[in-house]
Amino acid sequence: MKKKIAATRSDRAHPSPRAGGRLRQYHLGVGPDDVAPRVMLVGDPGRAEKVAQHFEARRGEWRHREYVTITGTYRGRDLTVLGTGIGPDNMEIAVIELSQCRKDLTLIRVGSCGALQPDIEIGDLVVSTGAVRLENTTTYFVPEGFPAVANFEVTRVLVEACRATKAPHHVGLTASAPGFYGAQSRHIPGFPPRYPDLPGDLGRLGVLNLEMEISSLLTLASLGRHRAGAVCAVYAQRPRGIFADARQRDVAEARAIAAGLKAFELLEP
Repeated sequence: MKKKIAATRSDRAHPSPRAGGRLRQYHLGVGPDDVAPRVMLVGDPGRAEKVAQHFEARRGEWRHREYVTITGTYRGRDLTVLGTGIGPDNMEIAVIELSQCRKDLTLIRVGSCGALQPDIEIGDLVVSTGAVRLENTTTYFVPEGFPAVANFEVTRVLVEACRATKAPHHVGLTASAPGFYGAQSRHIPGFPPRYPDLPGDLGRLGVLNLEMEISSLLTLASLGRHRAGAVCAVYAQRPRGIFADARQRDVAEARAIAAGLKAFELLEP
């Protein structure tokens, strides 16, 4: 008879060795004292620095692998910004390792996306009420039919924040793909996508936008009993085949950051 092997502490949380007397997470390189209860999640590590420029003070900064974590104060409250990198698998690592640090998290993704409806303009913001789980990272935790739903309170303050910052915005369903090219039906020579018009198919179902991380965030936040929501700036207008230039991306990114920070300001503890 085979002996049952008990899960080790490393199996459960996979932390790195203690550094300075504190247990740090394997990929993020942070410990419990480093993470604020409110965390803004951004894909681009450079965007994390742009968010941190709004802090009144910085308490710490950690760079490990592609992850960039900066904790400080914003409008008198502790806030962490975390650059997760790209994709649902990176988001999985971020949410799970943050969950090992705190049990009272509020997580807001401030990202970029492509619009799937013709009336959504480049530079507009999209607040997600939920996400179509096109990625398969979350299927290793929940069944295929499990809904990826944003927290109502976080969604409400994100909408209020868009109004307060005078950002043109839309509210509705997002779709999260596992990749950028084939998974989003981009036609690249030599790499034909399996589904030639996925953006059109999703748009006809009423989905507003397409990106790569939100369904992973919302699903895992639900499992971890954390509040989570998302707002994304539109960089691509897929029905019209338009992509934002550098100036438009800068304007849209600043607009999304402002809305995300305002939402944290409006959010009750």
